Formats: sequence, C-alpha cells, structure tokens
Amino acid sequence: MSNHPGGDAAARIDLDAADVAAWQAATAEEAAAGPARTTEGTGPAADDRPLDPAAAEAARKAASKEAADTVLQAFGGVRGMIDMTLPGLVFIVTYNITHQVSAAAWAALGLSALFVVARLARRETIQHAFSGVFGVALGAWIAMKSGKAEDFYLPGLLWNVGYCIALAVSALARWPMIGVMLGPITGEMFTWRKENPGRLAAYTRATWAWVVIMGLKPVILFPLYFTHNVNLLGWLKVALGIPPLLLAMYVTWQILLKAPPPIKAPVDDEEEPGN
Repeated sequence: MSNHPGGDAAARIDLDAADVAAWQAATAEEAAAGPARTTEGTGPAADDRPLDPAAAEAARKAASKEAADTVLQAFGGVRGMIDMTLPGLVFIVTYNITHQVSAAAWAALGLSALFVVARLARRETIQHAFSGVFGVALGAWIAMKSGKAEDFYLPGLLWNVGYCIALAVSALARWPMIGVMLGPITGEMFTWRKENPGRLAAYTRATWAWVVIMGLKPVILFPLYFTHNVNLLGWLKVALGIPPLLLAMYVTWQILLKAPPPIKAPVDDEEEPGN
C-alpha cells in the first residue's frame, strides 16, 4: 500500500515524475558542461554515457499521460456518471406513466438510495452517490411541496450555475478547481501553484474549459424551466447529463497530455510499527 496521496496510482506517477526530474537535471548539467555527461560517485551504471533525449522525452510523456488519466477517476468514473443521471431519467419516465409528482419523486429518490447502499455493500466510495441522493432528495422535496414537476430539476439547475461560478472564481484566483481536485490524486498536491508553472497554466485552461462546457446546460435548460414544459425539460436534462461531462473530461485530458508532468509533493513517511 502506498503512502502517497492518491494511493498506488499516485505512486506510479511519482516514479515517472522522478525520471523526468532526473532528465531535467541532466539536461541543465549538459547545457553547462557540454555534450559529455559524467556522474561521479554513482557506480558503473553512471559511466560516461550520452543522455538519450528520446528516452527522456518518452518518460516525460508517460508521466504526463499517467497524470491525465486520473481525470475520469476524479469525477467518479462511469459509475459516478450513472449515479448522477439515472434518477432524473426515472423521474421523468415515472411521471409520464403516473402523472403524479410524488410517485415520480419517490421513484427517483429510491433509486439514488439504492446506489448508495450498493456502494456501501461493495466498500466503494459513496461521495458521488451521496451527493446524487442529496440533490435528488432536495428536488423531490421541492417538487412535492409545490406540486410542480419541473421543480424537481430546479436544485440541479441552480447547482450548475453555482458550480460554473465557482470554477470561474477559482481560475481567476489562480487556484483552478481542476488542479485542486486532481492534485491529491496525482500525488503532486499543490506543487503546481509555485513549482510547476506549466501545470498551473494547464489546470487554469482546463478549468475555463469546464466553465464554458458545463455552462451550456443552464443556458439551455433554464428557459425551458420557465415554460413549464416538464417533458422537454426532463428529457433534455437527461440528454445533457453525460455528454457534456465526457466532453469536459476529454478536453481536460488533452490539455494535461501536453502539460509538464507533476512534481511530487514531499511526503513524510511514517515509521512502520516494530522498526
């Protein structure tokens, strides 16, 4: 078991990042001392061997790709997207069958609760399932109190607006939310803020991409909410659930592929009992 933030995946990223750091140091030494590269005190493996730029570049790309691949994990993976999308689908289907707000609300809430129970039974994280059940419960309560089916979607719409505002503010404050979310998973924590300006720039671009892509949902759905067209609102809400999320993650992945690899954060290794 790794002691690195983010677990074993972060440990693997750190190993690759260490190779890249060694390459960067060697490049600086080579620029100062000329093409011949010698290392003293490191044994036969560090003989007068020329630096292999192709291998160093491959190591850099591998470290960047490993870090980029954490994007899906950070947002709950496929299961997380299903947990967030299916309750809304169940609501609109049940409402069309029963024409009762309460029945549709309880069906959606029951499915969300089932997701939480299933994750608990498998000893999986309930972060995304729990946030989903909270949103569904709030929407169900508001819809049942008002008697208006479209109110089931109101908390989600307001959350989307607040989320986009938070993303924009974080980017302007040079604490881009994508970096804050991915840092612990990659093992870099917040070294990207001052030690890795290229990654700070990448995280900032990725965060603005999320603002634009995720901001399309409330722009499209809020006018429908005020028309009280529950069916169109419900089906579009489902249709705009996973595709924009996948697009935002893909854009983030592409940005991070071209970014410098993570610089691991210092980790205080705790002494194991008995040592």
